[in-house]
Amino acid sequence: MLKQFIAGTILCVVLMQQAWAQLPPKRELRAVWIATVENIDWPSRRGLSTEQQKQEFIALLDQQQRNGMNAVVVQVRPATDAFYPSPYEPWSEYLTGVQGQAPNPYYDPLQFMVEETHKRGMEFHAWFNPYRAVFNVSRSSVAPNHITRIHPQWFLTYDNKKYFDPGIPEVRDYVTAVIRDVVKRYDIDAVHFDDYFYPYRVPGKEFPDNNSYRQYGGNMMKDDWRRANVDAIIQMLSVAIKAEKAWVKFGVSPFGVWRNKDKDPEGSYTKGGQTNYDDLYADILKWLKKGWIDYVAPQIYWERGHRLADYEILLNWWSQHGYGRQVYIGHGVYRINSNAAWKNPNEIPTQIEEARTLNTVQGSIFYSAASFRGNPLGIEDALRRGVYRYPALRPIMPWLPKETPDAPYFADAIERSGGLEIHWTDEDTSGRTKQYVLYRFEQNEPINVTDPTKILAILGQMPDPVYKDITYVKGKSYTYVVTALDRMQNESLLGEPLRVQIKNGKTVFLFEP
Repeated sequence: MLKQFIAGTILCVVLMQQAWAQLPPKRELRAVWIATVENIDWPSRRGLSTEQQKQEFIALLDQQQRNGMNAVVVQVRPATDAFYPSPYEPWSEYLTGVQGQAPNPYYDPLQFMVEETHKRGMEFHAWFNPYRAVFNVSRSSVAPNHITRIHPQWFLTYDNKKYFDPGIPEVRDYVTAVIRDVVKRYDIDAVHFDDYFYPYRVPGKEFPDNNSYRQYGGNMMKDDWRRANVDAIIQMLSVAIKAEKAWVKFGVSPFGVWRNKDKDPEGSYTKGGQTNYDDLYADILKWLKKGWIDYVAPQIYWERGHRLADYEILLNWWSQHGYGRQVYIGHGVYRINSNAAWKNPNEIPTQIEEARTLNTVQGSIFYSAASFRGNPLGIEDALRRGVYRYPALRPIMPWLPKETPDAPYFADAIERSGGLEIHWTDEDTSGRTKQYVLYRFEQNEPINVTDPTKILAILGQMPDPVYKDITYVKGKSYTYVVTALDRMQNESLLGEPLRVQIKNGKTVFLFEP
């Protein structure tokens, strides 16, 4: 009998583990890139009215919230220009069509976007291009007060674009000042860089930085000097951002291949034509090891089984190279329908599921917002009804400031037509509480707040918190639990549960354990 009992217990444990393994994560970054350069995602074209721009952005946010996203990564400085009133740089041409021309009627797009994003309980990551100055020398609008006209000696022309010369110390000071200004003035949650540091190589053309190399290179090999230049600005920005606001995150989204194995034993089993380390001079691993950045989001835009850069190989490689910082996977939604592999509607859902099996990967970012238009191959359905069916809190970064709120407590529950109206109270006078998480459990279910399928709603902080549970069924017993979150998504302890019980055919509300 004892052997049978032990065998049965082991079987139960195995089955429980399998059940838990199939639960979606409670914490996961789910974000989408919103590109403004060349009006890729927003605004849809230059010269839209202020109201049209606002309505487009609101519609985009609402769509991505329905898709399950809890953050957006919005390009606010695509080409040394600004989607906000800047003391350093002119208004972006991608707003009005003319660089330097403010929106009319006037508004501050960045302030508007941050406020609307936060209203929906989502994070706003401000995406900057550090070195791109003129997107297209032949046709870009360039204002008289653009920095390329004020300090032309700071810039180099390469492949019909103008770039800052990263080797000039004043350039690093200037770019740091631009970004620090935004961190200081706006309630952003993160500063975000993409893969553009030194530009991607153009066959037969060398980046023309010999003058600055002669002046500043010293005894360093040119490649090492270039990497040192990029290291310097990353370190400067890391210090500047945290000095301004310690809770603002700093993340980088590099090209998907750091180095190939044939160049470096630490590299991946890939054959990427260009790499971060050797061609873009971005030593991402160094920045992670030194804690200069808070997260890395490699752009793994290839499919599973790709001949030169297999998604699964790169997913596993990056999962092993986070060095304690967070790793989010960049997925190429824009690739859908581009070839036979991307005609598989399960490609991206499977990529997400595979990333979830690795405890050193904390989420996904999708490129880009416009790629979801028309729900290609049912990608939105796959998110809404499948992998993102349940909400998720964002991952905690333990090294950032923590202000965990006190637990809220239930105050009242009233049966109304169409549902149960639940009231609670928080006595937080410090402003730490930013959101609430409301959980619901069925009769006799244990209270387990690690299970995201029990999250009924994630709600913004409000003076008199209330929520109407429209899925409430009269005559059933439930247990509700409410917690509070700070801006970094640290969760409070549990307050006393609200128990809905049926006694003698009547509904009774119990606010004590």
